[in-house]
Amino acid sequence: MNLSFFIAGRYFRSKKKRNFITILSTISMVGVAVGTMALVIVMSVFNGLEDLIRGLFASFDAELKIEAAQGKSFEITEEWLDSIRALEGVEILTEVIEDNALFDYNGNQIVARLKGVSDNFLDQGRFSRGYFWGDTTLGTDLRPAAILGRGVGFFLSVNLNNINVPLKVFYPKAPRSAASIDPSQLYSSAILEPVAYFSIERQFDDEYVIAPLEFAKNLLNYGNRRTSLEIKVNENASISDVQRRLKELLGIKFLVKNTDEQHAGLLRTVKLEKLFVFLTLTFILAIASFNIFFSLSMLAIEKKKDIAVLKAMGAPDRLIRRIFLKQGSLIALSGAIIGLVLGFLVCLIQERFGLVSLGISSAVIDAYPVKISWTDFLWISISVIGITLLASYRPAWIASKVDTVKEL
Repeated sequence: MNLSFFIAGRYFRSKKKRNFITILSTISMVGVAVGTMALVIVMSVFNGLEDLIRGLFASFDAELKIEAAQGKSFEITEEWLDSIRALEGVEILTEVIEDNALFDYNGNQIVARLKGVSDNFLDQGRFSRGYFWGDTTLGTDLRPAAILGRGVGFFLSVNLNNINVPLKVFYPKAPRSAASIDPSQLYSSAILEPVAYFSIERQFDDEYVIAPLEFAKNLLNYGNRRTSLEIKVNENASISDVQRRLKELLGIKFLVKNTDEQHAGLLRTVKLEKLFVFLTLTFILAIASFNIFFSLSMLAIEKKKDIAVLKAMGAPDRLIRRIFLKQGSLIALSGAIIGLVLGFLVCLIQERFGLVSLGISSAVIDAYPVKISWTDFLWISISVIGITLLASYRPAWIASKVDTVKEL
């Protein structure tokens, strides 16, 4: 009777241990799955935000922009412009004069960015994203018009339907005489007719007023100088190839920037944030993988006799370590696959149906943007494999050091 109770007690205790190890292994797998899913979702959201930023900036910025390497303006000639227009891949060339100016509308004043552009500015597909309302025109030489950023227009309380109130523009200039006290010698002034609003991104909405090139040239007294040239590339041409040709043609005195290079600082910030979030979530995933360490350690303790039998049969230490590493890899791999699949499905649902809203009524998009990148899946998988190997190595090493004589 006592022997029966003893055997039954050993059986139930070993069963409880097995159940505990099974539960711990399941928790480990769930932890890896949740961490992997979070990584996929967050990385995809950052990819979506990066693409959104590129798309919004592309609505306002040129595909290629030519600027002076030193100074804020440069001299142009028609022959020089024609040589750029004749370059293979160049479809549209827009001349730009850009500088700060004071705007006054019915007594409301703001300092904003006046951007004078040639007539083909809107032919480059500007404002294809975001919001635009009003007339798509820059007026005439006798009656120049202005397209205002929404933030500028709202601050000035501009009424597009009231044609009787002009938009006054003031630009400081050096007086003809240092001793002059005539205020008219201190600034140039002209008027514009506001005809439209645009809304793309706050950086542009709160800063820019677009006007005809001749208006800006006369007000700012730029003559044959321009602050930049904006280029639209032919649909069949490669932007990088056209950029390379322009650099060869213009030389070191000019900078030729694509859309990413025009906002390199902001895009670099987004990528750094994505990197730090990836490292943070990977660290959390590493903490979750401690359950793998504990479950394998418990398994090594419980299976000491079985390990001793294997070693007595001639199994080398390397084989024992490999068995435990494969056990840890199996737990992590199962969790990683489940996490990758769930993360992919969540991102797919968000992309199709936009379930999670931004909660901003004036936003360009309603829901969080997502973009699934297979390179992210690769890096996440590498991280999970690396963490698993680190978490499994110590229990595998302990298991390989079981004393055969002592356990048998």
